[in-house]
Amino acid sequence: MRVMWKRYIRRRQYPWSLGALLYGRPTLGSVMDLCDENYRYLARLAPHMREMEGSYLSRLEGAMDLYLEILEQTPYTTLLHLTYYFAHESGQLPDPDATIRIYHDSRQAEVMNLKQSILPLNRGFVRPTLEQKWKVSLFLSKWLAYSVQQGHCFLPGQQVVDSGETELFSV
Repeated sequence: MRVMWKRYIRRRQYPWSLGALLYGRPTLGSVMDLCDENYRYLARLAPHMREMEGSYLSRLEGAMDLYLEILEQTPYTTLLHLTYYFAHESGQLPDPDATIRIYHDSRQAEVMNLKQSILPLNRGFVRPTLEQKWKVSLFLSKWLAYSVQQGHCFLPGQQVVDSGETELFSV
């Protein structure tokens, strides 16, 4: 009985190691769990997401500024863009740079596009397989958890109005 319990606990934990991220074998259930987890993190980052429009900035002392842009609102979904911007010789460089579709009725968040240079998740053209969806969802989950832990939050009063900062959102 003790051995079965250890297997159950091991199976229920997400494989957060780099090796598991790059070479793990996902299941549809694990991808759905990550989409659910990512929805919960995004709901904490932007609690009024369904009413939000435009571009937002979360600025914390000692942390990178986090940018969110609502690209589309429909009755059941929200499409958003989330990124950090790093200074680069050619201007601002977004990294990581994610486009995420939120399904409010099923409480899921699906990564539509993810560009990042930290981990080699995308190696050239890759068809959107279950494994690729799992990898980008796992990366997003770690990033969102880190952002929530830092204290980032997007509220209606933080909307970026016409200033130099709005130029950062040209993707």
